[in-house]
Amino acid sequence: MFHLLDDMYRIKVWKSLCSGNFKAMSKLSPLNWPVVRQVKRGDLFGRDKSTQSAKSENLHGRTVEADKVVQSVCPYCAVGCSQRVYVKDDRVVHIEGDSDSPISRGRLCPKGAASEQLVNSATRLTKVKYRAPHATEWQDLDLETAMDMIADRFIASRRNQWEDFDEKGRVLNRTMGVAGLGGATLDNEENYIIKKLFTAAGAVQVENQARI
Repeated sequence: MFHLLDDMYRIKVWKSLCSGNFKAMSKLSPLNWPVVRQVKRGDLFGRDKSTQSAKSENLHGRTVEADKVVQSVCPYCAVGCSQRVYVKDDRVVHIEGDSDSPISRGRLCPKGAASEQLVNSATRLTKVKYRAPHATEWQDLDLETAMDMIADRFIASRRNQWEDFDEKGRVLNRTMGVAGLGGATLDNEENYIIKKLFTAAGAVQVENQARI
């Protein structure tokens, strides 16, 4: 260990000499030699404070400066692992597993652990994209306009493919033109409302990714 630190010290001296950084050279006095620090502090294995620098002493995690922590669910698969989302200045700075979750108990897969990159990705779409039939270009829509378009198509599909009776005269009161597929991040309350909505609309094809 001492030989290793000795070599590291020599490398620092050599780099300072080559770059002409004599101010840094003043900090590389024999008193600051790693072996000297180890002996003075009784850190013979170099695993304690003798290995710290002024920079490393001031380092801290992103979670320390967070303004708030929001509970969420991983958006990827159907397991529904819980997450803690750390927010600073209305921006997500860190995402980690929620140890209070009975489902995942603080664990996240590699994709879930990297979901902060999904949130802050420069390529993330933040506007509704719409391409009209036979069009070659996408156009941006505001959310209210897009929701109105979805509602109009929902109602039109239900009306155009409504079935009152089957070929034997049995009552159906259903539509095969509307179907629902829930995502993995929907909670029980949201799934309950979606199921009630589609059932009331006469849809019989209602499914969820978590069950598939």
